[in-house]
Amino acid sequence: MATSPASRKILVVDDEKSAREGLAELMASWGHRTESAADGIDGLAKLTSFQPQIVVTDLTMPGMDGLTFLKQLKLGPHKEVAVIVLTAHGTIESAVDAIREGAYDFLTKPVDIVRLQILVEKLTERLGLETEVQDLKQELEKLRSFENLIGASPQMKDVYRQIEVVAPSTASVLINGPSGSGKELVSKAIHNRSRRSKGPFIAINCSAIPATLLESEIFGHERGAFTGAIARKEGTFEMAHGGTLFLDEIAEMPFELQAKFLRVLEDGKFRRLGGKDEIEVDVRVIAASNKDFKKAIAEKQFREDLFYRLNVFALQMPALADRSEDVPSLAEHFVREFSARNRKNIKGIAPEAMRILMNHPWPGNVRELKNVIERAVIMSSKPELTAADFPESVTSGPDHTPQILLRVGITMEEAEKEIIKRTLEFTADNKTKAAKILDISLKTLHNKLNEYRLRPQHQDKDPQAASS
Repeated sequence: MATSPASRKILVVDDEKSAREGLAELMASWGHRTESAADGIDGLAKLTSFQPQIVVTDLTMPGMDGLTFLKQLKLGPHKEVAVIVLTAHGTIESAVDAIREGAYDFLTKPVDIVRLQILVEKLTERLGLETEVQDLKQELEKLRSFENLIGASPQMKDVYRQIEVVAPSTASVLINGPSGSGKELVSKAIHNRSRRSKGPFIAINCSAIPATLLESEIFGHERGAFTGAIARKEGTFEMAHGGTLFLDEIAEMPFELQAKFLRVLEDGKFRRLGGKDEIEVDVRVIAASNKDFKKAIAEKQFREDLFYRLNVFALQMPALADRSEDVPSLAEHFVREFSARNRKNIKGIAPEAMRILMNHPWPGNVRELKNVIERAVIMSSKPELTAADFPESVTSGPDHTPQILLRVGITMEEAEKEIIKRTLEFTADNKTKAAKILDISLKTLHNKLNEYRLRPQHQDKDPQAASS
């Protein structure tokens, strides 16, 4: 017999010792790594320790039988494992039940060795293709991202280019852009690509610290410098020595503190609060704000000389609304991130739900999108996110309602069918809600569904559906 084109990890589960050991040895001779388990309980334990890609299991076993084992497998973190079930001639019905529960295929006993090898080879080929697809997806993701920034829009490509240009220099950088647009990620990307990448990256948000404490946070203090200063404390300037100091929302820095900050930028020396000795530091400063600096300078809220000292290299972050073509890649990235973090198996976002995300103005920018996707992943129990998983602030309102495009020349029947179909997608197949939106009765909607032979994509959520 030919050897399999690639080695896979295969677990054999069977209560008959000779059967499981014989199958394990046979498939090992085909070039695969194999282990065996005496029943379903032992099989579940081996899933964690052995991490197989294929399972061959008998259906009739004492303790936990094969069907129960299969159900448990498909509910856990190993749900993607391919399963071949073995059954006696008299229990074909049980094998059909196993297929319904997610088994790949079944074989009757005594096992046809040639057919088993064909099934294993097919699975091996499929697993190889899935790996290739995953690798291609990762390569595509790399093309859509830069460091931890995501997006392939012209605006983001320009941001990446500017990061590449400024990172190797020693220039101070001033990043301007709306809240939640990714200014701190840009500062980290500049640090990571600079000669200081092995040094510390220290970030401080000037708006999150009371004005009375901000000076101590930046410059540090000596013991007894003020009430509550029970020990010496290093400031962020000291901690960032040899690296980068990122000051977010720098326009919120108290006006009187800005002069002291400017002096440190100019000569690289400062004193801790209550201290006498000058401390010399080598720090690159990157600052960011969402404010209009010209207006802040005119209103005497920000020093003009400090602005020009920081603004050696200016970088503007675009709002998410100005690069809406990046929403799908951002949303899909967050789905993967939060699905893994919450141990969910959500694969993506339904087309109508993605259209809603694309149409939303995102006043909170990437941060708002990230929070919406995290909430949706936590709430969802389906393999993909739908409109029903999003908060009303995203799905409702004249500015957020998804649009339906109909081509010129379409018939009234085709138009009605498309409108019903899109409305059901929008409501995640909740027909009661869809009927309300369409301003028709639930009975009329059911009649239209039968007339146009439209079938729901998801499990019906209507409480009356069973009786209507």
